[in-house]
Amino acid sequence: MTLNNVGNIGLPVASLAFGDAGLAYSFAFLIVVLLGVFTYGTWVPKGEVSFRAILTSPVIYAIVIALALLATDQRLPGPLASSLEILGGLAIPLMLLTLGHALATLRPSSLGRGLLLAGFHLAMAAVTAFALAYLFGFTGTQRGVFMLMCLMPVSVATYLFVELYRPQHSGDVASMILVSTLLTIVVVPVAMAYGL
Repeated sequence: MTLNNVGNIGLPVASLAFGDAGLAYSFAFLIVVLLGVFTYGTWVPKGEVSFRAILTSPVIYAIVIALALLATDQRLPGPLASSLEILGGLAIPLMLLTLGHALATLRPSSLGRGLLLAGFHLAMAAVTAFALAYLFGFTGTQRGVFMLMCLMPVSVATYLFVELYRPQHSGDVASMILVSTLLTIVVVPVAMAYGL
């Protein structure tokens, strides 16, 4: 419910809607979501808190290195940066394959529950977006990007952990991802036109 697809959908939409400043703010939001995915996003379906999983997660180290490079205005050596860029380019095709697998396991009987869960996700996201934007005093591009990122659909990455640790619920999660992604077609234009 709390981890949105801010990478595959959110970054391009924020960049299109708000330009370079929007892209910068959406990257900050993405880092927070990635930290959530690889901490409590694994703990909840696993049913236990595991600090060992944090220490062995390459994503956590990638975030720390990226933040250190940004803070010191440094760059990775050319060959290393090129190699990592090629490896990073695999993320979207792998996510699409994951989504395809999730949809292949989807049972039509779980679509009703997926609609209910996606609706709850959207309501929770809207309330959270408005409340936190007001609380932190976000305005202009900050507010628009924050609210837009909150309204993104459920992350496909959550399906991986549910499939791994709670396979009996994977059908419900797959249907929630499908419905929330389809709702984005309506939610984003409405949010851009009236809410942001």
